[in-house]
Amino acid sequence: MPDLKHASQLSGRILEQLGQIVLGKPHALRLSLACLLARGHLLIEDQPGVGKTTLAHALAVTLGLKFQRVQFTSDLLPADLIGVSIFDVREQLFRFHPGPVFSQVLLADEINRTTPKTQSALLEAMEERQVTVDGKPHPLPAPFFVIATQNPSHQIGTFPLPESQLDRFLMRISLGLPDAAAERALLAGQDRRELLAQLQALTDAATLEVLQDACAAVHVGDRILDYVQSLLAASRSMSGVAQGLSPRSGIGLLAASRAWALISGRDHVRPEDVQAVLPTVAGHRLHGGGTLHGADALVRKLVEAVPLP
Repeated sequence: MPDLKHASQLSGRILEQLGQIVLGKPHALRLSLACLLARGHLLIEDQPGVGKTTLAHALAVTLGLKFQRVQFTSDLLPADLIGVSIFDVREQLFRFHPGPVFSQVLLADEINRTTPKTQSALLEAMEERQVTVDGKPHPLPAPFFVIATQNPSHQIGTFPLPESQLDRFLMRISLGLPDAAAERALLAGQDRRELLAQLQALTDAATLEVLQDACAAVHVGDRILDYVQSLLAASRSMSGVAQGLSPRSGIGLLAASRAWALISGRDHVRPEDVQAVLPTVAGHRLHGGGTLHGADALVRKLVEAVPLP
């Protein structure tokens, strides 16, 4: 049985270090960590310049994982991401040259600035933890996370992510503008890139796996299962929603709730844990939510429709 107390304490140290880089956003940092502890992929959507890439970079460094950053542009090709087979004249055979997706953390920067063809190249990697090239599967490193940043869809040069791609992300979060105190500290303080270079890894791949196992060991009672199932059922009959939440959404919601409870220092999930992660897990999956603002309104309506256990 994983040591839940130790896992909770280590999570607290991770959040404390992240808070030194991304100022004034403790809730977003906690959601981000919960997403990765639940073995999910993270989508950070907001306007440019609010720290999306900085947060992704800080998460990878703090967790002690090997990562690569890819700037998604309109001319990026699937082979630029996955890799390509090149013919070796000397040995008279094709050799596969892995692309940047073969890392423990792939930072997909501005993922919605590339074409749907390149976006879809990530589907197999995010779901199956492998990629197939020339009919041959190539397993990805473990752990494997995609942390993607996305600009608002109304901005010039963006290609909206399809529902199938959005569904691969366990959470979609937004940072928002900093408050006055945090903004003043950013303006007067050290450059974030210099601070990132000074960060120390607090975990490694093996330790992260222990934390993830601890999350899976967090207890979910029958009443919580009933509550989650009621939320799923209510989402499928809500007005303004063309497509409700799938069973896979419910599995992701429970995983994120377990991670939230663990970070809170508990060995069981409470209804407030479910409600804390619900907006970020369900918002981008409620077909009809559209923007973050519209999705938040639908989630509030969903929470109000289902009584607490």
